[in-house]
Amino acid sequence: MLRTLFAAMLLLPLALSPASAAEKHKLALQISDNDPAKMNAVLNVAANVSKYYSDKGDEVEVQIVAFNAGLHMLRDDTSPVKPRLKSFKQGMPNVSFMACENTLDAMTKTEGKEPPLVENATRVTAGVVTLMELSAKGWTIVRP
Repeated sequence: MLRTLFAAMLLLPLALSPASAAEKHKLALQISDNDPAKMNAVLNVAANVSKYYSDKGDEVEVQIVAFNAGLHMLRDDTSPVKPRLKSFKQGMPNVSFMACENTLDAMTKTEGKEPPLVENATRVTAGVVTLMELSAKGWTIVRP
């Protein structure tokens, strides 16, 4: 009986390990072009990955990082995908949108005022640095 108890205690950590729970996947998508087709491709990838892992019972977190001309995706005044961004906010809370402050500062200087961002955009200091840091933390980085 003591052996059985000892064996059960040894196996308990395996039963409680993260491998037995749903996996958590982390994907960062880059958008750096002011191209509606590429912006839609990024949103399609985010939606497809979210659905795939959700159907498997796994968790997935997706961050879309916009910088350079791709920041137009997150601009309230110029985004060609603004209606889709709103639907992501409502239907896919696991997808977040990061706006590069370096690019925003450059646009502010050029335009004379700060461009407005969509409601669900979060500012990051530098888009490329954000991608590098996410990569260092084990995130998968993709540029559709």
